[in-house]
Amino acid sequence: MSVSELQQLEREHVIGTYARNPVEFVRGEGTSLWDDEGNEYLDFLAGISVVQIGHSHPALVEAVREQAGRLMHVSNLFYTEPGMRLAERLAASSLGGKVFFCNSGAEANEAAIKLARRHKREGEIVVLSHGFHGRTYGALSATPQEAKQAPFAPLVPGFVVVARDDPRALEQAVGERTAAVLIEPVQGESGIHPIAAEVLFTAREACDRHGALLIFDEVQCGMGRTGTLWAYEQTGVRPDVMTVAKGLGGGLPIGACVTSPEYADVLQAGDHGSTFAGGPVPCAAANAVLEVVNDESFLREVREKGEELVGGLRAIGAAGVRGLGLMLAFEVPDAPEVARRALLDERLVVNATGPTTVRLLPPLTVTREEIAEALRRLERLLAV
Repeated sequence: MSVSELQQLEREHVIGTYARNPVEFVRGEGTSLWDDEGNEYLDFLAGISVVQIGHSHPALVEAVREQAGRLMHVSNLFYTEPGMRLAERLAASSLGGKVFFCNSGAEANEAAIKLARRHKREGEIVVLSHGFHGRTYGALSATPQEAKQAPFAPLVPGFVVVARDDPRALEQAVGERTAAVLIEPVQGESGIHPIAAEVLFTAREACDRHGALLIFDEVQCGMGRTGTLWAYEQTGVRPDVMTVAKGLGGGLPIGACVTSPEYADVLQAGDHGSTFAGGPVPCAAANAVLEVVNDESFLREVREKGEELVGGLRAIGAAGVRGLGLMLAFEVPDAPEVARRALLDERLVVNATGPTTVRLLPPLTVTREEIAEALRRLERLLAV
């Protein structure tokens, strides 16, 4: 079926919430994608930080195939081993408490919001300007972006917004009525902005002073994306609760809300749930991804490759280069047009997060040769 035929089906049968590019991808391997005409593309978006260990990684494919061949779903009314093993591994590699599984980053943040409100009833939740935490109602209410919120008002009440670069304002916003402070250590959808250490330390101290939870949203910046398994490891600040998704499943939908031991039992039986969450197939996938990513030599290479990409971007004249590890961005006039030309003219998959920002999120398995090739293609684009 041609792209034009798919577009016709979309116009007739799909609610128009996405502005899709006129390309149909049919196969992927490593950092490469192929369209329906056999053209090869270099993927520097990874499904928006999802395809963490590349397309069709053999260990991931085998884990999914083996589990799907044995058992795909029974619900959370019964035990299956992959989810229990994954919960143990996630807790042990991060905050040491317990895990609630879900199907996406937005759902993980919903769970964290409910946990915070369960811990301190009717408490306010402080969030940072330009943050993005999802599109479900609670997560959207925690996402202070007018264009995303305005069409769906009234939103869930009780969210307080402070500037992302103003530690004093944050300190003043946290008080006895505060249930939690919710922060992305590296803001992703707003254009790859690491939050300053002073802001994170202020949040930690204010939460400790007032008995509020510090929640880190690592949906996009977690799972090795910044060069450590969890982004908070580079900040010196440890949260009470962490949310993860995207790269956790390597391509299958899964999210998790992870607690420290102190808050592991806030949510009780019946407080929250999900039909599909923690199913054996996505949990088997996540276990396979963790096997690859949770390795210090692998993470060291992510940091090194990120430094190479940053240096290469600056060498070709890219402006405003920023980020951590392989979570990077740079500034150009008319970023959406640059991303479109990258796809159609250079067969390089990137995306624009705003009018002037191009985002780069290659698979963590990207090779140095592929980084060099991506830089050559970007240099041609920026020279136009």
